[in-house]
Amino acid sequence: MRELTVDLGERSYPIYIGEGLLSEASSYFQRHGISKRSPLMIITNDEIAAHYLAPLQTELEAGGYRVHSAIIPAGENSKSLDMLGELVGEALEAGLDRKSAIVALGGGVVGDLAGFVAASYMRGIKFVQLPTTILAHDSSVGGKVAVNHPLAKNIIGAFHQPEFVLYDLYTLQTLPLREVKAGLSEVVKHGLIWDAEFVDWCEKHANDLLALSPDALGYALHKGCGVKAVVVSQDETEQGLRAILNLGHTIGHALEAVAGYNELLHGEAISIGMVGSARLAMKFGAPSQVYEQTKRTLAKLGLPVVLPEKYDVDKVMSAMMHDKKFAEGTMVFVLPTAIGKVEIRRDIPVDWVREVLEQLKLEDEQQ
Repeated sequence: MRELTVDLGERSYPIYIGEGLLSEASSYFQRHGISKRSPLMIITNDEIAAHYLAPLQTELEAGGYRVHSAIIPAGENSKSLDMLGELVGEALEAGLDRKSAIVALGGGVVGDLAGFVAASYMRGIKFVQLPTTILAHDSSVGGKVAVNHPLAKNIIGAFHQPEFVLYDLYTLQTLPLREVKAGLSEVVKHGLIWDAEFVDWCEKHANDLLALSPDALGYALHKGCGVKAVVVSQDETEQGLRAILNLGHTIGHALEAVAGYNELLHGEAISIGMVGSARLAMKFGAPSQVYEQTKRTLAKLGLPVVLPEKYDVDKVMSAMMHDKKFAEGTMVFVLPTAIGKVEIRRDIPVDWVREVLEQLKLEDEQQ
């Protein structure tokens, strides 16, 4: 097992990464002071529930916990205010109190939604992250929790840190290949913003990662979580440094909104966004090699690297204007200056962004 710490002083918490950890969940809950006197509520989706909910519930109940479960539909559309209201209702009916905890069993959607339930229920109760996707190695760390609005992704949310993150690598073996690829997008992102050698490693070991090799996956997720932990420890509420974790997200979130949160997976949209950011960076003098390696590495992992022709550039631009990273009339982008190094630019001409989107779309038409 590998262990990392998100260093936030008195609110620091560990990330445990290993195989078979869910079968020992009750001991981790007890170690971290999760109350047995108050009921827990596990929030998961219908796909994850079929594999892991019953064994987890049995394990926790055997450890003396009272467990209620709430199952939501899989997919980004569940990250809504309506679903938030339903889950708060379930929590009330289950008798959750201020000593209770919300348990997020699933990927990024489940973690974001369950975390926001925990942040808002009775003005904030404990929660635990049990990620079951590769993508969630990013979203389960750092305490960003939210739901979507039809006009913008993650626009309604909070910072609410988990008590701990328990990452059982066995759960990744049941992921569909498309979900595997999408999750690896954020793995590569952590290298692109922080660690050039890790990007080289991801490119070299692309086939091992896609095959879910335990050694390769364990190493990659430890590296990715490690970057996220360091950045969050230095800037918990995104006042400066933490914004570098948004590489690819300005374009990516806009694409998700235009696609109705159901056509593109988050990691797929972010992949296109990172390629777009690297192309945009060339306008500020970044070497073409940064764009070429970004695109090549993501393509080796089976990720999209062009803008699908069916997406209207005007609609994507409009969606970007609603994003949190659009401020004071200028476009804010995280741009690479080299592989493993990025900068935050708040002076991006709108016309340049439109030009990059048109170029990415043209590349799709030429394929």
